[in-house]
Amino acid sequence: MSLIHALVARGAVILAEHQAGERDFSQATQTILSKIPPNNSKLTYVWEQYLFHYVSEGGITYLVMADDSAGRRMPFAFLAELQQRFTALPSSASADTTPAYGLQGTFAPEIASLVNTFNTAPPADELVRARGELAQVKDIMVQNVEQILSRGERIELLVDKTDNMAGQATAFRRGARSVRRRQFWRNQKIVVLCVAVGLVLVWIVMAQFCGAGLNHCSAKNSDEKDS
Repeated sequence: MSLIHALVARGAVILAEHQAGERDFSQATQTILSKIPPNNSKLTYVWEQYLFHYVSEGGITYLVMADDSAGRRMPFAFLAELQQRFTALPSSASADTTPAYGLQGTFAPEIASLVNTFNTAPPADELVRARGELAQVKDIMVQNVEQILSRGERIELLVDKTDNMAGQATAFRRGARSVRRRQFWRNQKIVVLCVAVGLVLVWIVMAQFCGAGLNHCSAKNSDEKDS
């Protein structure tokens, strides 16, 4: 999956969004939205193995998060089409007064359909147009998210990763306990088997001198007592 999370926002206010993946990136997108300047701009933020591409124009931000395998041409082609579809909405004229997620019901399905289209078969003409725009536009930069975050924000963005690591550590501890438990019972079985083998060996040695039922040794002891 190349495109993972896409949205349309007014400043830091999300009007509609669609999340294609299972992992929640809402905090990361909110942080990035709060750092986007009010002037028209295009930029790519890098965070871990993910790229946050956005186009901001006329106070409206179009943002898509993609994995690094998608490159930049396809995501910016997606953003161009997303912007075109949004501006074609009658309700886009009142976007300045639309509350948070006020267009979720009407435009989120449009975002989802567009994400699916570009993830499966992106239109060739859109990719050609995006290639030309990327070659001409000089203000599209790549910036690491870490460079724009304060210490507190950086800690918040690491919470999700820490939770994942904590979950993995818990699973590891459970697995280790299970392995130790199995090893304990395996050792117990070995001890019991060794004791059983030792008893059998003792019985075999004694049987050679006293007979299989150990009767000869018992009779010999009785005779010695009588004498």
